Amino acid sequence: MASILSKKQKKKEKYTLKELKSLGHDLLTSRSHINNLPLLLTFVSPESPPEFVVESLLSLQSFFTPLLSQLPSTSSSPSSTKDDDPEVVFKAWLRSKFDEFVKLLLDVLVSQQSEDSLRGIVLGTLMEFVKLLNVGRFHSSIYHRLLHAIIHSEVDIEIFLDILTSKYFKYIDVRYFTYISMEKFVKTLEESVSADRTARENSEAESDSKESLELSVRKIYQVLSQIPPPEKLAEKSHHEMWSGSDESSSANPTDKKKKTEERDSTLLSPTTISKRMKLKFTKAWISFLRLPLPLDVYKEVLASIHQTVIPHLSNPTMLCDFLTKSYDIGGVVSVMALSSLFILMTQHGLEYPNFYEKLYALLVPSVFVAKHRAKFLQLLDACLKSSMLPAYLAASFTKKLSRLSLSIPPAGSLVITALIYNLLRRHPTINHLVQETVESANEANTDAGEHNESQPKTIKKRKLGIDYFNNQESDPKKSGALKSSLWEIDTLRHHYCPPVSRFISSLETNLTIRSKTTEMKIEDFSSGSYATIFGDEIRRRVKQVPLAFYKTVPTSLFADSDFPGWTFTIPQEEGTC
Repeated sequence: MASILSKKQKKKEKYTLKELKSLGHDLLTSRSHINNLPLLLTFVSPESPPEFVVESLLSLQSFFTPLLSQLPSTSSSPSSTKDDDPEVVFKAWLRSKFDEFVKLLLDVLVSQQSEDSLRGIVLGTLMEFVKLLNVGRFHSSIYHRLLHAIIHSEVDIEIFLDILTSKYFKYIDVRYFTYISMEKFVKTLEESVSADRTARENSEAESDSKESLELSVRKIYQVLSQIPPPEKLAEKSHHEMWSGSDESSSANPTDKKKKTEERDSTLLSPTTISKRMKLKFTKAWISFLRLPLPLDVYKEVLASIHQTVIPHLSNPTMLCDFLTKSYDIGGVVSVMALSSLFILMTQHGLEYPNFYEKLYALLVPSVFVAKHRAKFLQLLDACLKSSMLPAYLAASFTKKLSRLSLSIPPAGSLVITALIYNLLRRHPTINHLVQETVESANEANTDAGEHNESQPKTIKKRKLGIDYFNNQESDPKKSGALKSSLWEIDTLRHHYCPPVSRFISSLETNLTIRSKTTEMKIEDFSSGSYATIFGDEIRRRVKQVPLAFYKTVPTSLFADSDFPGWTFTIPQEEGTC
């Protein structure tokens, strides 16, 4: 046996490209050269030269394509009465060789030795088999094996996604079965994760399985994010299908085949697929979000989920568990989850009792220099827009922002000033934070309206210089903001950055009369930075330019009259240069 294999190997090495073309030509012209089929299959290998692989591939594809409709399925086996029928045995043998051909193509596709151009040819061949093998219907089995090989390969998935996105994801059936395959992959990963949790003995094996899991999760996310979202029937009445885009393969069918094709077309017609697409889209994404996502993937999902996923889900409230857990984590993750959670609350009736307490906890100096600060600040303004907001909440957020304005960059002070201005305009009940003096504060309620008229008026006078606001308190109800004042805003009048001080002075208007004022647009300030402030100052036209004029050239930094008894001149010694 070893000698036979060595002879075959020697024969394989002796073939030239011209002889290989001749073998393929003989196979296509006469059935008597059927023995060339196994020989051509040996050249479809990652170790073979690319030109040999392409030549063998083209010959084998041309040979199998007319026979695909005649080949038996892999699950069916010939009955005992037809075991001796040569034609049945021959077709079963051809089917086994075709399956071997598909397996070899998948090996070449995901091999690190293959070139990108060769991968494109192999991928195109496999997609042609997906279209033609099932007689006008999409062959989901080969397509699932194709995606499985791509997901679990060590080759960069971007190479395959570029081809799939540009050529195949525009077909509705390709997208449909891609969602189905992704859901199956996710379920397999969930089972492996649960199995790893029950059996954690070897630390090295655990780290390897964790790395492979993260790699698979990243690839699944890349595939899901590249698929175009489901389309509405009203937007596009005709959906193009990959399995029905070539009608030449089903030419001159029999009446029986016509009936089966008509029945199959009604089962998976473009309209039927488009109706089921949203359900498959939802299942694929919801199952994916149950996986333990790496931090970078987690942040990417939260940054785009409100635009790419929520509008196309069959029931967006299914994301409430994922988003509430993300919002409870805190930090940057909570900031990124706020946008999607706000959509579920305002558009889909989600109730989240501790929403404002969590939002209050997000107000820290670091959020004003975060990457997604612009979107967060706009959502913060939208969340505080309701006129039904309690006075203690409006006062707590106003005072918290006011305190933050002292410890953040100038761009943050500008957007905080705009936020406070909008809050004071929307909620007249907290205007006393600006207008209150010491005398009026002594006459106000010390417990934010908890005392009634029947109680004796034994209110202690507040001491000068004491702020009753507790900046470290995480509960807005206990912060004591209603007993405080916005002295920080008065401090900003003397800010070192001129745009901040000018902006504070320009907003000194009577906020109690709403007709005289308009709300500030937060998006005009939310993306500010040192660069934007510097650019605005350069472009600003100054009417009066400060000049320095001296009658005589100064010889010292300070004049002697400014500091009596001091001298700022250095006496020169004799004999020194």
